[in-house]
Amino acid sequence: MAARLREHATYEDLLQVPDNMVAELIDGELFASPRPAGAHTNAESALSGFLVPPFQFGHGGPGGWWIFVEPELHFARNVLVPDLAGWRRVRMPQFPQSHIFTIVPDWVCEVISPSSGRLDRLKKMPIYAREGVGHAWIVDPLQQTLEAYQVEPNGWHLIGTHGENEVVRIAPFEEIEIQLALLWGAPPS
Repeated sequence: MAARLREHATYEDLLQVPDNMVAELIDGELFASPRPAGAHTNAESALSGFLVPPFQFGHGGPGGWWIFVEPELHFARNVLVPDLAGWRRVRMPQFPQSHIFTIVPDWVCEVISPSSGRLDRLKKMPIYAREGVGHAWIVDPLQQTLEAYQVEPNGWHLIGTHGENEVVRIAPFEEIEIQLALLWGAPPS
């Protein structure tokens, strides 16, 4: 489970968290979660494999994006680490030379783990909406579901819930099909 380590924490406090944990500052509180387990890692890797070739490299898709695994997003006093995030290159022509990303992504994806699901949904999703992230996906490999959201003036609007063996096209990456079974660990057909 994600543990709240300290209130009124600073970035220096975050840097003291051991490397085997994912540390985040959320509204001034320091949270740490264990590194993800196999199902989580597979879903994150598989989704990255679907998105990077067509959207970052332009192989079989439109290109024009940066897609990164676990970038460190700095939003005022918040430091968030989504499992995946994407930026349209027209908004971020070059990626930062350090590990710190200050430009708001166009899309984030949180892969839910038993240890982080509550934190992702209740704490991080409202911050993503407030900061102006356009789209968010929540992937739950244990429940075999993918929820897609689009930001609106009053917060997140659910645009679709998908699961199991569906083959889907989901904004903002509707130019390609995603075989959800591969996110859950099924062998390629």
